[in-house]
Amino acid sequence: MIRTIHADRIADCVAELCVEACTVLPKQVRALLGEARHNEPYAPARESLALVCENCKIAEQSRIPICQDTGMTVVIAEVGQDVHIEGGTLEDAVNRGVRRGYTEGYLRKSVVRGPFDRVNTGDNTPAALHVRLVAGDRLKLTVAPKGFGSENMSRLTMLTPADGMRGVKTFVLETVRLAGANPCPPVILGVGIGGTFEQAAMLAKEALIELREGDHPDPVIDALEKELLDEINRTGIGPQGYGGLTTALAVRIKTAPTHIAGLPVAVNVGCHATRRAEAYL
Repeated sequence: MIRTIHADRIADCVAELCVEACTVLPKQVRALLGEARHNEPYAPARESLALVCENCKIAEQSRIPICQDTGMTVVIAEVGQDVHIEGGTLEDAVNRGVRRGYTEGYLRKSVVRGPFDRVNTGDNTPAALHVRLVAGDRLKLTVAPKGFGSENMSRLTMLTPADGMRGVKTFVLETVRLAGANPCPPVILGVGIGGTFEQAAMLAKEALIELREGDHPDPVIDALEKELLDEINRTGIGPQGYGGLTTALAVRIKTAPTHIAGLPVAVNVGCHATRRAEAYL
């Protein structure tokens, strides 16, 4: 049976999620920060993590942004195949929601209308909208504002199959070292491996936004995540670049089938304020 959802409900939901995502850090990220603070032996790094945790607490209690860069709004819409949207298009509804959320929520507007004229759109639209068609009669909306201190440090490469696991490790570690303190570490890394050029980037984005809890179901990938996290935290960059053992909070990897001649790898860098809010309609 077809279920109808009005576009106004979508816009209302997106507006609320924009404010929530910018002011309330996901529980997984808060837990990782708390654990890192507890385990960090280097005093300046531990103090930096304490300040980060305090900032997040104040932001949630006061409903003010965790970071002044309230990001470009990434929206993932998982649309049930039995859902009918009335009263407008999904894209228009999402952008109306972003416009309201960023204007009424007093969030910084950071989107420019073109890469060269650099004229601010004034309302943080358009969103970066990704749509998936899934089974069922519900609509899941995930809003993930992405600041560009970390986004600018993200990279993609097209390795060859001969580069193998070693090539992937080298590229990920090189990405972290090149980023240094720029993405406001401790960072969270989403890594996409496989697929095509554009698919690898989307896999990395999904891995970062979803921030899977627990071990990876594939023991090979699980071991790779743990090894990369350990090696990244040996770089000595540390929280905000002050040194210490906490350069990254987590590494999450998503993979996909790929071509016999290719090994695409993308790294989407998230800062310590890797934000997300979601809801079902």
